[in-house]
Amino acid sequence: EVKSIEMHYQSIPEALPGDNIGFNVKNVSVKELRRGYVASDANKKPSSGTKSFEAQLIIMNHPGKIYNGYTPVVDCHTAHIACRFAHIKTKMDRRSGKVLDPPPK
Repeated sequence: EVKSIEMHYQSIPEALPGDNIGFNVKNVSVKELRRGYVASDANKKPSSGTKSFEAQLIIMNHPGKIYNGYTPVVDCHTAHIACRFAHIKTKMDRRSGKVLDPPPK
C-alpha cells in the first residue's frame, strides 16, 4: 500500500507515466530497497523482464563508429546496463529531427 507520493518535495495525489517521483510504501523500509528495483502490483500485474525494447537515444560526443551489434553501457535514470543495438533504424540530427544517413549495415 502506497502511503504518499511526492514530486519535487511536494505531495501529489497520483503519478502519471514519465513522472519522476518518490513514494512511501507501508511496511517497507528505505534500507530494504536497492538501485534498480522495480515497483509493480504483484497481485494484478507483476513486473517481468524483457528480451528487447525499442528506444530513441541521444548519443553525445562518441569517438567511434556506432553500428548494428554495438554494445554500449546505457544510462537511464539510475540504471547502468549494457544493451546491444540489434537494429539501428536511422540516424537523425538531434536539433532538427531530420534523417542524416540511411539505416546502417
